[in-house]
Amino acid sequence: MRHLLLFLLVVQSLCAQENPIQWSAQAQQAEENTYDVILKASIQENWKLYDVNLPAGGPLPTLLIWNNATAIGALEGSTPKTGYDPIFEMELAYHLEELVWVQSVKTSDDNISITIEYQACDDAICIFRDETLIIPTDGSLINASNRDLTTITLANDSLKLELSNTAFLDDSVSASNASWWRIFILGLFGGFIALLTPCVFPLIPLTVSYFSKSSVSRGVGIRRSLAYAFSIIAIYALLSLPFHFLDQLRPEVLNTIATNVVLNLIFFAVFLAFALSFFGLFDLTLPASWSSKSDSASTRSSYLGIFFMALTLAVVSFSCTGPILGSLLVGSLTADGDALQLTAGMLGFGTALALPFGVLSFFPSVLNKLPKSGGWLHHVKVSLGFVELALALKFLSNADMVQNFGILPREVFIAIWMLILLLWAVYLFGGLRFLHHNTKKTSLSQKGIAVLIILFVVYLAQGVVPNQQTPLRALSGFPPPTFYSIYKTESDCPLNLDCYKDFETGKAAAIRQQKPILLDFTGWACVNCRKVEENIWTMPEVYALLRDEVVLISLYVDDRKLLDDSDQQTINYEDGSTRKLTTVGQKWSTFQALNFKSVSQPYYVLMLADGTILNPPVQYTDAATYLAWLKEGIAASKSTQALVPAFNID
Repeated sequence: MRHLLLFLLVVQSLCAQENPIQWSAQAQQAEENTYDVILKASIQENWKLYDVNLPAGGPLPTLLIWNNATAIGALEGSTPKTGYDPIFEMELAYHLEELVWVQSVKTSDDNISITIEYQACDDAICIFRDETLIIPTDGSLINASNRDLTTITLANDSLKLELSNTAFLDDSVSASNASWWRIFILGLFGGFIALLTPCVFPLIPLTVSYFSKSSVSRGVGIRRSLAYAFSIIAIYALLSLPFHFLDQLRPEVLNTIATNVVLNLIFFAVFLAFALSFFGLFDLTLPASWSSKSDSASTRSSYLGIFFMALTLAVVSFSCTGPILGSLLVGSLTADGDALQLTAGMLGFGTALALPFGVLSFFPSVLNKLPKSGGWLHHVKVSLGFVELALALKFLSNADMVQNFGILPREVFIAIWMLILLLWAVYLFGGLRFLHHNTKKTSLSQKGIAVLIILFVVYLAQGVVPNQQTPLRALSGFPPPTFYSIYKTESDCPLNLDCYKDFETGKAAAIRQQKPILLDFTGWACVNCRKVEENIWTMPEVYALLRDEVVLISLYVDDRKLLDDSDQQTINYEDGSTRKLTTVGQKWSTFQALNFKSVSQPYYVLMLADGTILNPPVQYTDAATYLAWLKEGIAASKSTQALVPAFNID
C-alpha cells in the first residue's frame, strides 16, 4: 500500500505559483491510531530544497514538526542529491524537481497537524518558509494553500507598517545572472596565451604557408585554411561532450568533480606537475602513437584529412596547451552552472587557437611581420609555470577549507601568492638563472612586466592586514572568504558596521539620527546575502554610504531563536486556520511578506522612519546597480521632509 501511495503522489502534477515549493500530503491508516503520512514537495525549475539532514554551519535543513502526533521509525522516501557548496564549504544534500517522504506517526486525533520549516534557493535568492498542514485521517489528499499574507489578521498590529509610496513594491529590481559569455571570454583569453607558447607559435607560419603553396589557387588555399581553423574549434568543443552525458545522468557530478576533497588534492598535484613541466624539468606528452595515427590520416586529400591535421596540432602541442586547457576545464567545472559552461570555455579556447590560421590565410603578407621564434617563447612558458603554481594553491585551499584544517586561511594563502609572484618578478629581472634557457640579456618588456607584477604584489598586501575595507574585490571568490581568517572580529554585524537586529530599535535610532533606514532582509544561511556583503558592501563608496548615511537594520528570517512570550502572536488566515509566531525568524519573515509582498532574500528596502518607501526595493544584483540604487534612495531621503520629528530616546 505504501508503494502505491508513493506512486500516486509522484505522478500527481502540482502547479507552482509564487512559492517555488508546493506541498501536498495524505495519510493512510496502517493500524489503529497509526498512519503512514506521505508528504510531497513539487519544486520549481532551477530551485533546490535542502534535505532534513545537513551538517551544522550550512543552510537550514528541512524540519518536520508533528504538532499532535508522534513520529515512529525513520523518514523514508526520496534520496537527496549531494554536492559540495563552496560558499558553505561543505557537502550538502538537496532535492530537485520533486520529493516524496513517508513517515509513520501515531495519533488519536481525527486530523494530523504538521509544520514544515524549510529553506530553498535558486541561483540568485533564497527563501525561508514554514507551512502548516492539517491532514485528514480519512485518506483524502490536501494541498498547502498559497495564502496572501497581506490579507491576514494578527492578534495585534505590531508587525503591520503604515507605508507610503507602496507602488515601488511592485517594481523591485530583480536579480541578474551572469552569462556563459564570461566563460567563453575566459576560454578565448586562455587560447590566446596558448598561441604564444613554443609548441604552437612556430606552427602558425608553417601551416598557413603550406595551405597557400600546396593549393591550386588562392581561393582553394583560403577554403582549406578555414576548414583547418573550424576543425580546431570543433575538436576542442567535442572534448566537452562527455561532460554533457555526465550532467544528464547526475546534475551534481560536475560540482562534485571540481570540489571533492580527494579530487582537489589530485588537482593540486596535477597543477604542480604542470608548473614543473613549464619550468623545464620534464615534458608532458601524449602517446606518440596518437600523433602518428592522426598524422597518417591527415595525408588524405579530403576535408577529413584537414580535420586530422588539426587533430595532429592538438596532440603535438599538448605539452603547452594541456596545462592551460586543464585550468580552463577545472575552472569551468567549479563555476555555478552546467556542462554548457564547459562547452563555452572550450569554444573560446579553440576559437582563439584557430583564429590566426584562418585570418592569416586572407592576409599572407602579415606572416613576414610576425616576431621570430626565440628566447621570448621560453620566457612565456616559464611564466606560465608560475601561474600554474598559483592555481595549484587554490585546489589545496579548497581541500583545506572543506576539512577545516586551518592551514591556509585567507592571509596565509595571499602571502604565499605574493611569494610566488615575487619569484616570478625576480626571474623576469634575470634572476633564478637555472630557469633560463639560451638567453643573453633581460629585455625591456620583461622588466616592464616584472614591475607590473610587483605592483600587483603591493595590491595583494592589502589582503594580509586586518582591514575590512580592502578585501581584494578584483579576486573575489578566488582566495578563501574573508571569514576564513587568522583575525577575529568582535562585531556580529557585516563588515563591523553598526546594525540593529530589531526593527523598532533600529527605527528609533533612525529618528534620533535623522537618517533613512536600510532594511536588510537576510538569513544566516543565505548564500547571496554573503556575496552582497563581501563583494558589494565592501566597495569603498558603498561602505561609506552604509556607515555614514543610513541606519542598517538586518532582520534574519531564518533565526530560530525563540521569541519572548510577550512578543509571540497568532496569525489568523481567511480559511479559519491559525499559526503562532514563536521564533525570531518567523516574526521577520512574516513582517517582510506582510509589508513588502516578498519572501525572498536578500531583499533591501530604503525607507524613512515614517514609512515612506524611497525607491523600488532591490534583490541580489550587480555592484553598479546596487550603488546607483543606494545613491538614489539616499538622495530621495534628503529631498523628502521627515514626517517623524527627531527626539532623544535615551
